[in-house]
Amino acid sequence: MKKIWRNICLRGMKKEEGIDGILVTVGLCIIALLLCVVMKDSMATFIKSIVSSMTSEAQKILTGAAMVGIL
Repeated sequence: MKKIWRNICLRGMKKEEGIDGILVTVGLCIIALLLCVVMKDSMATFIKSIVSSMTSEAQKILTGAAMVGIL
């Protein structure tokens, strides 16, 4: 298993020669930027809903912990 993992890491970290690697990197950056522009509102809504649900859950936990501390 260790040998397989080492081979995968060596193949994945091998530096590619030529312009292909640069073009792939630039292409991925362009796609990421487009996704950020297109999905900005959706991502903001998603993050706000996650934060609000985590906040309410934290408040429930802290309220429960405070009640246990009183008893």
